[in-house]
Amino acid sequence: MKACFPLLLCILPALITTTVLAEEAISSQPELEALWHTKDLRVPESVLWHQQQSNGKTDTLLFVSEIDGQGSAADAVGGVAVLNTDGTIRNKDWLRGLNAPKGLAVFESKLYIADLTEVVIVDIASAKVLQKIKAPDSVFLNDVTIDAKGGVYISDTRKNRIYKLEQDKISSWLENVEAANGLKVVAEQLYIAAGDKLLKVDLADHNKSITQVAVGFAERADGLEPVGNGDFIVSCWAGLVYYVSADGRIKELLDTKALKLNTADIGWDQTTNTLYIPTFLGTSVQAYKLSY
Repeated sequence: MKACFPLLLCILPALITTTVLAEEAISSQPELEALWHTKDLRVPESVLWHQQQSNGKTDTLLFVSEIDGQGSAADAVGGVAVLNTDGTIRNKDWLRGLNAPKGLAVFESKLYIADLTEVVIVDIASAKVLQKIKAPDSVFLNDVTIDAKGGVYISDTRKNRIYKLEQDKISSWLENVEAANGLKVVAEQLYIAAGDKLLKVDLADHNKSITQVAVGFAERADGLEPVGNGDFIVSCWAGLVYYVSADGRIKELLDTKALKLNTADIGWDQTTNTLYIPTFLGTSVQAYKLSY
């Protein structure tokens, strides 16, 4: 074996290479940069980024569910506001008369809203309610997501249950998912934010076996959004936002607990890497840019 003198000259290249790789790893960590902050909303619980064609042009907007009261009260004072993606308010009263609207999803030009004990289906073009479908034995419907075939999945956090809506009927689809909250269908997988975990279920699996994707959130998880590369952003209502890598590693992106700003059911624009956070009792929506 060829000797190398002095010893420092032998190990120096390896040290330099290791240092460079470590610096690259640190610099590539995801971070959030604040963009705008829209105030004076009415207990905003969920934000949904939506793009549609209108008069031959592409129109992009944000639906915001507003509880405007107690989160578990059937008081008919809730609704949905519409914001522009720069944070300006387009229509503060796009839809009113709901109870405690939370999660939102769009399928075939219709907006689906988890509203306490029923799913409300709204024609987006006219802002008219088409149907209200009761979920049997439900208490606290929270989030909603839709698969490629139009199957609608709805979480009930207090019942630890996930319902499915198909052919105008809602029935229990999965039981005993403790603190089931945020839902998102990605390809043929249903991802579930539940307690301190991110879970998934293969929709093609008749046994509905649950796989753990990540664990370790400091507070109960609320919303989740895929960022397009197998990774996720997960919010916790208490005021925490995490980046979850596909291999299960988690990194805290935001902590607003000291500011008493909740981080409820987040929205995501993959085209611009923009995260939208409803602050619930903070009565605002905040936008952040995700960078690596």
